[in-house]
Amino acid sequence: MATEELWDRYRSGGDPGAKEELIARYLPMVPVLAGRMVMKLSAVVGYEDLVGWGVIGLIEAIEKFDPGRGVKFETYAKTRIKGAMADGMREADWVPRSVRQNARRIACAYAVLERRLGRPATDEEAASELGVSLEEFQKMVADASRGAVLSLDEMIQMSEDGRQITLLDAVPDLESPDPLAVCEVEDLKERLARAIDELPDREKLVVTLHYYDELTVREIAEILGVSEGRVSQLHTRAVLRLRSRLAPGEDHG
Repeated sequence: MATEELWDRYRSGGDPGAKEELIARYLPMVPVLAGRMVMKLSAVVGYEDLVGWGVIGLIEAIEKFDPGRGVKFETYAKTRIKGAMADGMREADWVPRSVRQNARRIACAYAVLERRLGRPATDEEAASELGVSLEEFQKMVADASRGAVLSLDEMIQMSEDGRQITLLDAVPDLESPDPLAVCEVEDLKERLARAIDELPDREKLVVTLHYYDELTVREIAEILGVSEGRVSQLHTRAVLRLRSRLAPGEDHG
């Protein structure tokens, strides 16, 4: 049976058989995404756990998917699967509180320094702002890269009620367009593009290769000629800088 026919059967009458077949057809997405994530987090989370959480995300994606929003199911499901994996890790509370606190401290330091300096801060400047040694700062970043769930797919901007939203969440219903919502999404995209463009060169390259070219950490490490751990640290720095720039009330344009 064609996939489109399965969707029609499921959406029109909630056919459980169609739902099971849709799950089976899209299931291969889960181990692929779990495999990419576990390469960054293998020290603290198991592949099987990620797959289990990812399957839950896939099922929720199928149940909640609205084709009227003009987004391909694969794009929608990818975000939901990653989000379910992140939720599973957060609920398991495998990240020490100190790691989360330090990640927030680094993001705040980047925000303060960028406003003051008008450019991305160096490690030395960020360490000084936090009142720690360069060695201690680099350890904080390394811990965050191994433990914190930091991804542009998961976090783009905080809503007023404290909920994290992504660009996908902000896509308006094309059948009922809201001009204000469209403007807000476009503004967010422009802010994100500017923020990425202003990253230090190697961090910008890592973000581009990972999110636009969809390369794995291992592939990026081979391109840059560095270790996978170094790529994870560059990714962490980049996301923390972007988080500081896209926080509510921040206007760097």
